[in-house]
Amino acid sequence: MRPVRAWCTAEEVHVALADGRTISTPLWWYPFLASLDQAQLNDIELMYEGIWWSAVDEGISVKSMFLGVKAPGAVPPSVAAE
Repeated sequence: MRPVRAWCTAEEVHVALADGRTISTPLWWYPFLASLDQAQLNDIELMYEGIWWSAVDEGISVKSMFLGVKAPGAVPPSVAAE
């Protein structure tokens, strides 16, 4: 599950893996990323089994993405708007 490339869109975090798979998770799963602009969102360091944003000193593991583990405080957009 080694990442070889990672990027963010306005709604998702994407990670391409060494074995050819790509995994995506909703950006709202990671509230610690909410304050970042698009350039900061895409300033990602690849770790052996995860990715890291130095702007917020936080990261996520590829395993947690596969397992659907959300960061503490994650609230779906429809719930947040109510």
